[in-house]
Amino acid sequence: MLKSHQTLKQKLEHHYKLFDKTKLEPDPLQFPHRYKDKKDIELIAFISSIFAYGNINQIMNTLTKITTLLGELPIDYLNKSNKNKIRKDFKGIIHRFFTNEDIINFILLLKGIYSNYNSLEEIFMKGYNSEVLNIKSSLENLSKTLLTNFESMLGDNNITRGIKFMIPFPSNGSACKRMNLFLRWMVRKDELDFGLWECVDKSKLVIPVDTHIARICKELKLTKMKNVSWKMAEEITNNLKQIDDKDPVKYDFAICHIGMRKLIF
Repeated sequence: MLKSHQTLKQKLEHHYKLFDKTKLEPDPLQFPHRYKDKKDIELIAFISSIFAYGNINQIMNTLTKITTLLGELPIDYLNKSNKNKIRKDFKGIIHRFFTNEDIINFILLLKGIYSNYNSLEEIFMKGYNSEVLNIKSSLENLSKTLLTNFESMLGDNNITRGIKFMIPFPSNGSACKRMNLFLRWMVRKDELDFGLWECVDKSKLVIPVDTHIARICKELKLTKMKNVSWKMAEEITNNLKQIDDKDPVKYDFAICHIGMRKLIF
C-alpha cells in the first residue's frame, strides 16, 4: 500500500469507528433498526432507501408517516390490507418528486412483490454473479423486475416521472445511490448495517454516491470525475478497494455524515 493510501486508511478507519450506532440519528437507517423480523427489516430498509433524498428533515418526516401507517408488523399490514385500505391510509402523503399517487402505487407494488416473492433478496439473487466485478448486473435485474411489476400494475403509459426516479438503472448511467444504500444495509454487517443477505459478497458492493460523498471523495482524490454517475461510483469504490479490498464501502456512512454535518474530514 502506498504511503498516501496508508494515511488515508488511518483517517477513514478513525471516522468509521467514530460514526458508530450512537451517531446514527438523523438518518433513514434508523427506521429499519426499529424492527426485529428479517422480512420487516428488509421491507422498511427498502422503503427508507427509496425516500432517502432531499432535505434530511423532510426524509425523516415522510418516513415517520409511512412507518407509522405500516405499524409494528409492516409485512402483516401489506398482507392484510386491500387496495382501498392502502389508498385511504396513504392519502395525502407526498415527497419531493413523488406524488401521492406515486407513493400509493409504490406501497401497492410492495404488496404485490411480497405476495409473489419471498423477499427482495430472492429477486436480487436471480441476477447475482459472484464472478463479476460488482453488483451492477444484479442491481440492474432488481430494477428491471420492479419496473416490470409497475408496468403490469399500471400499464406502460402510466409510469410517471416519480416512479422512474424510484427505479434507477446503472445501465442508464445513474449512480443508483438509493439502491446501493439499500444493498449496503442488507449485505454488510456491523453496528449499523444488518448483513441479512449473507450470500452476497460485500466486496462486490458499490458506494452510494450523492453530493456529499462526491464532494468529499473529490477532495480525497478518490475520483477525478466531475459529475455524479455510475462510473464515478465505480471509480470511488475501486479506489477504496486499494484501502480495503474486502469491504470497500464500509466508510460510506462516515463520509456521508461528515458531508451532511459540514465537518472537516
